Amino acid sequence: MSDGRRPPQSGRTSPLEEARRGLTGRGECGQTAAGPLGNDAIDRLRTICLALPEATEQEAWGDATFRVRGKIFAMPKRGDGRPVVWSKAPPGVQGMLVGADPARFFVPPYVGHHGWVGVRLDGAVDWEELADLVEESYRRTAPKRLAALLDGSYTGR
Repeated sequence: MSDGRRPPQSGRTSPLEEARRGLTGRGECGQTAAGPLGNDAIDRLRTICLALPEATEQEAWGDATFRVRGKIFAMPKRGDGRPVVWSKAPPGVQGMLVGADPARFFVPPYVGHHGWVGVRLDGAVDWEELADLVEESYRRTAPKRLAALLDGSYTGR
């Protein structure tokens, strides 16, 4: 591979696994957002996103976007002053999450009709769950060979 990344091998941890090490489940209220813009929450999200193969950060519309090969898989926002992230979700998941916990999940404007889901990052955040949502969004966006790196199934052929 041209970027020098290799699939995880037995006994080794992937960069995503290393990023997850600091994620211990639901945080306490106030622990996850520093100040009115929630920079700590955005920084934690950045760590998760950039641990994915060939993920990059690019500013668009006044906020960061996380992309793989130019395609967006996660968008942190601060539109109403509260930190949130929008990510792609499989069919049916958006409705299930929003229906189960509308205080944490919502249908984001502009992209919600395409199945994206919004997650509020203020208050208590289940960082493992968020990492899973971001990883799923990445898998739905990345080329199959890059997504296969997450499973260690890509052989480079």
